[in-house]
Amino acid sequence: MSAIMLRSGRPDDAAVLLDMFDGAVAWLVERGRAGQWGSTPFSKNPKRVERVRAMAAHPGLVIAEIDGVAAGAAIFADHPPAHIPPVDEPEVYIDLLITAREFTGRGVGAFLLTEARAEARRRGRSLVRVDCWAGGDGALVRYYRGQGFTPTVTFEVDGWPGQVLEDRLPPR
Repeated sequence: MSAIMLRSGRPDDAAVLLDMFDGAVAWLVERGRAGQWGSTPFSKNPKRVERVRAMAAHPGLVIAEIDGVAAGAAIFADHPPAHIPPVDEPEVYIDLLITAREFTGRGVGAFLLTEARAEARRRGRSLVRVDCWAGGDGALVRYYRGQGFTPTVTFEVDGWPGQVLEDRLPPR
């Protein structure tokens, strides 16, 4: 199995991210989970295309690659998005975590979560948070729990149920 390599993201990664989102939407729909992101590909929704372009321009975007092919992406931010309750301490907030469907099961998500923890250490922080869809059968929340995150607060945005999770890194 080839190693996962990490590189900084760049604005021209918008097409790569759109492909990942489109693949995820198709995968979710195939499994009866359209509640997370709907059934329309991101690339067909102008608001989502613009949002993904903003993600590609984010200075905290990283791209995981396997054999030079984009296998996943994450954004490591200093603050959560506006709909998430802030905390009174510095953190690394995972504002995006996505795996290209053709690399599912290769540990890309776990690799990016490990990198988020390493980024927190580099920034001198001990808190890593992420949010996810909390609807359906709860599989996404279970995934993060299995990766060492603990659920904290729930939220809802326009009927979309979400869960914030955190990982507190032990002192060095």
